[in-house]
Amino acid sequence: MKLVSYRTRAEVRLGVLDGERVIDLQQAGEAAGKRLPTDMTAFIALGEAGLDEAEAALRSGAGAVSGEVRLAAPLQQLKKNVFCVGRNYRAHIIEGYRARGREPRFPEVIEFFSKPPTTVIGHEDDIRLDPKATQQLDYEVEFTFVIGRNGRDIPAAQAYDYIYGYTVGNDITARDAQAAHGQWFKGKGLDTYGPIGPCLVPKRYFSNPQNARLTLRVNGQTRQDSNTSDMLFDIPTIVEQLSRGLTLEVGDIVMTGTPSGVALGMTPQAWLQDGDLLEAEIEGIGVLRNRVVKV
Repeated sequence: MKLVSYRTRAEVRLGVLDGERVIDLQQAGEAAGKRLPTDMTAFIALGEAGLDEAEAALRSGAGAVSGEVRLAAPLQQLKKNVFCVGRNYRAHIIEGYRARGREPRFPEVIEFFSKPPTTVIGHEDDIRLDPKATQQLDYEVEFTFVIGRNGRDIPAAQAYDYIYGYTVGNDITARDAQAAHGQWFKGKGLDTYGPIGPCLVPKRYFSNPQNARLTLRVNGQTRQDSNTSDMLFDIPTIVEQLSRGLTLEVGDIVMTGTPSGVALGMTPQAWLQDGDLLEAEIEGIGVLRNRVVKV
């Protein structure tokens, strides 16, 4: 099951992607005698019971959305920043150090940062390229998970009990702003720098998140191609370290780092330009497509 948030003229509603069409989950639920929410976060809070009801609703055959459908970011009106992991693939760490003329050094603990809610956009939304803010715009495909229940001090062995599902993220980065500020927040926190989507796949339907291929293409050219098995810190370790003394809540988004192949590590460095089309893909989830637009 691939959950989506989609736009109508009046609101953003919850749906399920069925091939090329979208099924409105609330309408399908009504036909099956089920009361389901229109909001993704509220649906996530229902847990496994919500998925059981959704499966029953889909069997009704009702709720198909007519006409062209525009997807939104799976989660809307975020109350917290998106959690992000820096430097979590060995080859990417090496390319980053070499691009700066330094010897590689691998982190001993996870390096966390965050992106504000104003970064988050959805499938086929535009990424802003503001020449006043950056001349070095870069991309980073990232395997991304969403928290399904509140928890703090979560042991690694119980991490998946707190994860609801998975989506595709693209950690857009202004490399010059990142370098100038001496930390990651500013260069990664500008408006539209957090595309997420096109859907959210509950863990029930995604059996091996630690063995998922992730790729990124710029104008059809493959730049990144790796597998989540290459992570320096795996998903359970991320949950354990992030939640140490810090409460994770339903709907929290966690991006887990990017593999090698970013523009920073290329010779010459191929920064994103006006009109470039980005396709971030994770096998079993889908393709997150966004275009760079100069403003």
